[in-house]
This record gives sequence, structure tokens and C-alpha cells, in this order.
Amino acid sequence: MNAFLFLRGLKRIPYFQIGFILTLGICFLPLLPGLAGLLLSALGFIPALNQYHFSLLGFYQLLSWPGITQSILSTLLVTLASTLLTTLLAFSIVQSCWHSRWWKKIENLLAPILALPHVAFAVGFAFLFSTSGFLARIAQLLNESTTFSDWEIIHNQYGLGLIFALTIKEIPFIIFMSIPIFKQLNVDKTVQIGQSLGYSRDQVWQKIIFPQWLPKIRFSLFAIMAYSLSVVDVSLVIGPTNPPTLPVLLWSWLNDANLFTLPKASAGAFLLLLSCIVLVYLIRFLEWLIAKRCQGWQVNGRFALPTMGKSVILITYAISFATLLILFTWSFVQRWSYPDIIPTQWSGRFWLQEWDYLWTITKNSALLAIASATIALICVLILHENNAQSKTSNNTKTSKVSLRFPLPALLIFIPILAPQISLLFGMQVATLYIASQHYYLWVIWSHIFFAFPYLYLALDGPWRSYDQRLDKVSLSLGMSPIKVWWKIKMPILLPAILFAWAIAISVSLAQYLPTMMLGAGRISTLTTEAVALASGQDRRISAIYALMQSLLPALFFILAIIIGRKTGKLENRTRSCDKNDIITQ
Repeated sequence: MNAFLFLRGLKRIPYFQIGFILTLGICFLPLLPGLAGLLLSALGFIPALNQYHFSLLGFYQLLSWPGITQSILSTLLVTLASTLLTTLLAFSIVQSCWHSRWWKKIENLLAPILALPHVAFAVGFAFLFSTSGFLARIAQLLNESTTFSDWEIIHNQYGLGLIFALTIKEIPFIIFMSIPIFKQLNVDKTVQIGQSLGYSRDQVWQKIIFPQWLPKIRFSLFAIMAYSLSVVDVSLVIGPTNPPTLPVLLWSWLNDANLFTLPKASAGAFLLLLSCIVLVYLIRFLEWLIAKRCQGWQVNGRFALPTMGKSVILITYAISFATLLILFTWSFVQRWSYPDIIPTQWSGRFWLQEWDYLWTITKNSALLAIASATIALICVLILHENNAQSKTSNNTKTSKVSLRFPLPALLIFIPILAPQISLLFGMQVATLYIASQHYYLWVIWSHIFFAFPYLYLALDGPWRSYDQRLDKVSLSLGMSPIKVWWKIKMPILLPAILFAWAIAISVSLAQYLPTMMLGAGRISTLTTEAVALASGQDRRISAIYALMQSLLPALFFILAIIIGRKTGKLENRTRSCDKNDIITQ
């Protein structure tokens, strides 16, 4: 009887709201096993090891491990330094180049830089800055007494190379997320008014625009902070090794054949989660301190810091494209002895040698990314439509069951705010009790889980800027809601949807920990192979896999841009259409 009543009530729920329920299950359900499994394991409750009593043994083992203090401090140093540098340098770039002749070039080059995965960038970065890298060869050519051994930054014990690489890689992301914010702030008019009052352009940007920009970029800063705190793949390639950063240390314990390292690993993952929460509040406090509390610097005198934005963006793009060039070069090298500037022998035999296996895992990576990105895109579209319609449905009395309510932003961004290894540890424990043999299912689910917030961020601005009056006019003329969405709204937002889909594919292709942990090492992708080969001795094989990992997301970005430009005319035509045009459609 209860089942009959449930099914009868289910029929009253519109299909859109059923999709909303499925979205909640797909994109937010992993939080429950992720956090619960982590907490129980950290407290010593691990039935797989016959541990059914809560204890703090894992924390004692963690804190007594030699070198744990240095590992934690280096992790925090890398996180805070890279986040702070990324924030300041990204703002400096926009301040120097906004609406100048540089700006259009910066915008056009954002897509290929964003498409470059972190692992591929790290491999190319190591080829450039290692003691036998390309820059060392140039330095040796200019001055024979010059060596890189005195200022080695790859595997530096303080994480200097990791800080530098993460900063260079995250600057384009912050610029990309800042573009809609600066458009909302009406920067041009603010600069004109400030200059009419006698202030310079730099003073207006730093004293007026920066305090407004900082709170609006908050979640993006949280995202890069959480990534820097929990990154494993990039740290394995260029991070400190003795001791490694805390996430790398936890990853080694999780891969240990001795299962009794699990309490120590889970305690470390819980400590990493607590560190992330503390750093979130620290960044929030610094934002409040700069923008709200200590406002004397905004009104006291006319001092403005010098900006180096143009130099920074040149260095950023030069290093990013140099990594691709050096990867391409190494993939065709037969012999390149140090300190030769160019290879002495070339060969394509390594491509021929690896091609069969490379093609197999490339297809595997692409299929996983397309599946997870498409499902995540559908979920994001449903969620944005729910947010757009929630206020209307709450004010309208209806006899149907209403499940529309706006989700808090913090819940949406937990997958990118919480350290990956902390959530994945609990998810991995949960899959052991359900059906751990369905590796592809769990890997796709985890990719959806981590790609979802980036998709939401990418589509949030276009969805907010969409003119809702078009929908109201179309509905008033007799068009159904589905037809309005398909004929009016979708063509206008299609370029943004395609670009967001390409971002989700890029995020999925870059997932290392979810693929390794939930795939139990049985699913090979370009990212897992690139990380495994980066620690090897053959640079040519490493370059091939890193280069392919770079080219695959770039292909989807190019496809999205081409289709988006072709539909741009349709967008302009739809924006300028009148009521008769809407009726015809």
C-alpha cells in the first residue's frame, strides 16, 4: 500500500523535478560516503581490518612519523604562496591589459592554456627547469661556468618549483573567472570617474576595483587553494621528495601493501580536510581585513603599487607554450646529449613503438571524459533551470508537488573545496561494501562529481545574464516551456554550453586520483600513464604521453569554439528578434 501511494505521488511530480532529484543523487550523494567513510576510518573504525572500536591510534601513528612536521609545513607553504601569488599576479595582469591592445590576445589564448592539463604542464616544466633541462643548456652555452645545481627548483625541498608551476598554471584560470566579474563592475566608467578626480589609472584599479573584485572571486580562490593543498600528480613530478608533501605521503600509504597503514592514511586525510577548512577561513579573514576592516590604504594618500602585469603574462604564456614545444621536441628525439641546444639525432620510432597502446588508452580516456562531461552537463543544466525557476515557483500556488529550491553555493563547490584524497578515501571505502568490481561505473561517477562544480561555475555567468523576458514573451504567445528552451534559450546559450562542456572534458581527462583509487589501478588513462612515466628515465616516452594528454582536451576546446562561432549569428539574430520572429520560430 505504501509503495502504491509512493508511485501515485511520484506521478504528480513533473519530469523536470524528477531530473532534479536524479541530479542531487548523482552529484551530491558521493559526499555522504566520502565524509562518513573518512571520519569513521580516521577514528579507527575499519571493519576490513577487524577494527570495530573507535580509537585515535591513526593520529598517534601519523604524528609520530619522522618528517611529518616538515611535510605539513611544506604543504601549507606551497598552498599559501601559490594562492597568494596567483591572486596578485592575475589582478596585476588584468589591471595592466584591460581593454588595451593586449587584452584581445590574452582572451584568445586563454582557451589553449586552460586546456593544457596540469600533469602535462608539469612534465614539460620539469624538462625546462631541471639541472639538465633546456634552460640549463642555454645557460651553459652563454657561460660555461654556470650550472643549475645551485638553484635547483625541481624537487626542491621547500617546494619552490611546485609553487612556481602552480602559480603559472592557475593564473589563466583566475583571469578567465574574473572576466564576467569585471564586466559586472563597470570598470571603464569607474576608471573614468576616478581619473576625473585626479587619480591615476593604477590608483583607481588598486583602491576601488580591487576591493570589489576580491569578494566576488572568492570561490575561485578557494578552488585553487584546495587544489594546491591536495595535489598529488603534479607533486609527484616536480614537488619535494624528502619528505614529500602531505598528499603524496598519504598516497604512498594508501598504496602500501600493508593494510594496517590505513588508519594512519585516513588520519592524514582527515587532517588535510581540517587544514583546508582552516585555510578557507584564513582566506576569508584576509579578504575581510583587506576589503572591509582596514580601509585606510584605500583613502590614505595616492600611493599605488607598481604593476608588472604585461611582463607576467608574457612569462606565463611563454612558459606554457614552451612546455608544449619541449614535449613535442622530446617525443621525436633519438639522442640529445647535455649540453647540446638541439638534438643530434631524430627519430619517430618511439611513436610507432607506443602507438597501439597509446591509441587504446586515448580512446579510453576520451570515452570516459565524454560520458562523464555529458552527464555532468545535463545535471548542471537542470540545476541552473531549477535555480532560475525556484523563485517563480515559490510565489505561485500549484496543486503539483513542488521540489524546486535553490541549492547553497557551498554545497555545490564542496567537491573542489575539499581535498580530493580526503573525499576519495571515504568513497573508496564505501564502494568496497557496495560493488567494488564495477570500476568504470565508480570512475565515471567520480569524474562527474569533480567536473560538476567547474561546469556550474562556467555556466553561472551566462545563465544569469540571459534575458528572462524572452521566455515570458514566448510563453505568453502560446509556446510550451520545452519549446521555449529548445528554440529560444538553447541557441543563445549554446556557445557557453559547448565551452563549459569542453572544460568538463578537460577536468575529467586530468583526473588522476579518482581514476587510480576508484578504478583500483585497472583503468588506464593518459593522465595515469603520464604520471607513471614521468618518474621514469626515458624522457621520450614521457613526452609522448604528456603531449597526447595536452592535445586531446585542446581538440575538444577547438571543436567547441568552432561550433560556438557558427552559432553566434543565431544568437545575435535571436536577441534582435521581435514578437513576430518568436511566433515564426
